Amino acid sequence: MFGVQHRDMPANSHTAALTAEQAEKLRGVLERDGFEFAEKPYTIFAAKKGKLNVSVYEKGPKVLVQGKETEDFVRFTLEPEILGEARLGYEEVHNPEMFEPHFGIDESGKGDYFGPLVIAGAYVDASISRALLDAGIMDSKRISSAKRIRALSETIRNTPGIATAVISIGPERYNELHTSFGNVNRLLAWGHARTIGRLLEQRPKCPRALSDQFAQPQVLQRALKQLKLEIQLDQRTKAESDVAVAAASILARERFVDWMEKTSAAGGITLPLGASDAVIDAGKQLVERHGPAILERTAKRHFRTTERILEGFDPDGTESA
Repeated sequence: MFGVQHRDMPANSHTAALTAEQAEKLRGVLERDGFEFAEKPYTIFAAKKGKLNVSVYEKGPKVLVQGKETEDFVRFTLEPEILGEARLGYEEVHNPEMFEPHFGIDESGKGDYFGPLVIAGAYVDASISRALLDAGIMDSKRISSAKRIRALSETIRNTPGIATAVISIGPERYNELHTSFGNVNRLLAWGHARTIGRLLEQRPKCPRALSDQFAQPQVLQRALKQLKLEIQLDQRTKAESDVAVAAASILARERFVDWMEKTSAAGGITLPLGASDAVIDAGKQLVERHGPAILERTAKRHFRTTERILEGFDPDGTESA
């Protein structure tokens, strides 16, 4: 009806923004249709029927539909009964910029005490965007399985025509740079600019880059200018709704997860995500086993978490009396 044909291959994953009212209406529809409800982290509710999973996340709110029957559910239930409009297969109409040539940039590890800061980027055009959408590419924050992250990363890298770049700033280098920049956002802008530079080496005619807005726009603009990179730069909140940014988030997360798993195995202590009490406990075990210097090689030392980990330890790493 819009002059755009539906995809040839059925989608097995679909996301859509909802209002609070639409979320509650969807809950009623799922109850009516015999879905079984279960608790799931970060969701308002999650339900399953056969091989079809429907999760409504608190952030947004946003619905994620997954499974072999995704396309039928979206076309015959979600769109007509909840959203009131047809969107699946018509993304080119509703979000044409996503199908124009551009880079998407995102990072992983910024809020994690342990591990590197990873910035990744992906180049897309119309055919690449469509292929990524059909493959179920979405923001990595919605994917909890490391196995799934790796599978999607492989899909992204094997997509014809795509160009990718990943920069991993390990803890030691991160701590040096943070001391030099004195600010996480300037450090992040430095990494974003270098990622864009690597993508421009591969796709020099790309006219535009899109990233999540993590600071005032001029911070990243200044970093690009220092590298003498000329490209239209768009920064906005929730940029991960763009498939290029979503692909970048997955590639960044894969590199971060790989580092965490390898380092945990090498050190004999599982390094938790985030900066919680579990992180502090793991940090204390590391210091007991390897001394305070281990934090320089495994953690972002400017976090206040460092002070809490080192409470009760002498400089040599032994517990004080």
